[in-house]
Parts: sequence; C-alpha cells; structure tokens
Amino acid sequence: MARNKHGEEHENHERWLVSYADFITLLFAFFVVMYAVSQVNEGKYRVLSDALLQAFKPEHRNSALTPRQLHQPVPDSGLQSGMIPRLPMKRGEESLRRAREQKMRDIARDVLKALEPLVKEGQVRVTESARGIAVEISASVLFKSAQATLEPASIRALTAVAQVLAGTDNAIEVEGHTDREPISTTQFPSNWELSGARASSVVRLFIDSGVTPRRLVAAGYADTRPVDTNDTADGRTRNRRVTVMIRADEGEPGSTVSVLGTGMPAAGAVSNLAAPPAGVGAHSAASPSVSTSLPSRP
Repeated sequence: MARNKHGEEHENHERWLVSYADFITLLFAFFVVMYAVSQVNEGKYRVLSDALLQAFKPEHRNSALTPRQLHQPVPDSGLQSGMIPRLPMKRGEESLRRAREQKMRDIARDVLKALEPLVKEGQVRVTESARGIAVEISASVLFKSAQATLEPASIRALTAVAQVLAGTDNAIEVEGHTDREPISTTQFPSNWELSGARASSVVRLFIDSGVTPRRLVAAGYADTRPVDTNDTADGRTRNRRVTVMIRADEGEPGSTVSVLGTGMPAAGAVSNLAAPPAGVGAHSAASPSVSTSLPSRP
C-alpha cells in the first residue's frame, strides 16, 4: 500500500475570526459615516434656510431680519460661489405695509370711539385680523324682533360709524346673522331673507351717510355662522348680530385676531365675499344666493 506523501491537513478552528474582523470593520465604518453626516455646517444650513424663507415667505422673512443679518456675512459659510443670493429688504414695501397697518389701527380707534356707549354696554365687539376690522353689533340694539327696520337709537350710532368710514377707501362687507329659531312671515319667509334685509338696511344707511356704494356689500348668512350655542336664550341673542367688516388693503384671512373692544364673543373666520354688480345684495358662500329688497328707513 502506497504511503500518503502529504500528511493530513490540520483543521483550522479559528476561521470565524476573519468574518468577525470584517464585521467589526464595517461597523466602525458605518459609525464613522453616521458621525460625519451628523456634523452639519451651521453656516451653510443657515444660508439655505434663509434663502428658502426669502423665496416662499418674503414678508415674514423681511420682518424677521435683524440689522446684523442684513449687513454681516454668515460666519464659516464656506460658500464663495454658486450660493443663492440673499435678497435685501425692500424699504418701499415695508413702509407701505406699516402705513397700511397704522391706517387700520386709526380706523379701529375711530370706530371704537363712535360706538363707545354700546361697547361699554356689551353690545359691540371690535376685532382686528389680517383680513380687516370686524365690528360685531348685537341685533337687539339695531332692530326689533323679526324686523329689518333700524331703530332710531341705532341710526345715530351707525351714522357716526359711517362718517368714519366715508373718509376711507376700504371695501366694506355688512353681514347679517340670525339664530336658529325659524321665521315665516309675508315679508321674511325664512332667516335668509331676514338676515339679508338687515344687512341691506345698514348698507343703505351707510350710503345715505356718504359712503361710496361701490365699496359696499350686503350679505345674509341666516343661522349658518353662529358664535354661540343656539340651545340657550343668551346664546341665541349673541348669534343675532350684524357684522361690519372693514377690509384691509390685503384682505387675506389670518389666524391671529386681537380683540380691540369687548362685549360679544368673537365670530369665527368668514370666507371672502364677491361684491355683486349693483353693490348691494345678499348671499352666502355655502348656500344658494338669496336676493332681498331694501327695507324702508323709519
């Protein structure tokens, strides 16, 4: 029998060390990459963030800038070319915005002064938002129950408001609101006609007091936009109201509302209204339009 020239090979029981070493190496490389990614260049990130804010929200961006941000470069940016340029604040636009804000504050102050007695009695609430100035007046001081003819005492107060508004050029929306209690009369078959007629009464008084008709819109919302519950007498009283919305030059809805005069709860957000050709009409953004005739003045 021939002898085996090569001896029996010795079995290696430590081959697992090779796989283990590869695994440890890959794990080390993974954590190195993770650490490198987590080290964000603050200067580059700030430049990119400011550029995006400037592109999509220029007004907010300008208002948030400080003199240091405007006149000093971002430290350690590392970007000398190919960087999105930072747009400077336009002084003309900023001045116009501040002038508009001051104008609306002056109007709100004058309206509050004209309605001061009713504000103290808790019958009027004046709020200011990005959309404009909302003057909410309880219907109980303007009209008798189920009527759309202005009471003599309310005529004096609304005339004072109209004199303030006649000296401005802002668009004005007069909104009539009712409670959920149904009404069915010959003159007003439903709350839609009643709310629209009440808004139209205020619009007519404004026109007679010198407000340009093309600036005015009358809208009736019936009981679709309550500010309180309709299950209690107090809640229904608060829901019966007329709101005079003095639109800002840029009438976009805003979520921030500051209360200027107290007494009534603030109403919810109101959708934009399109002015009818004739300047006076009644409609709802969520329901079919309702045409109403103007009631006669007392």
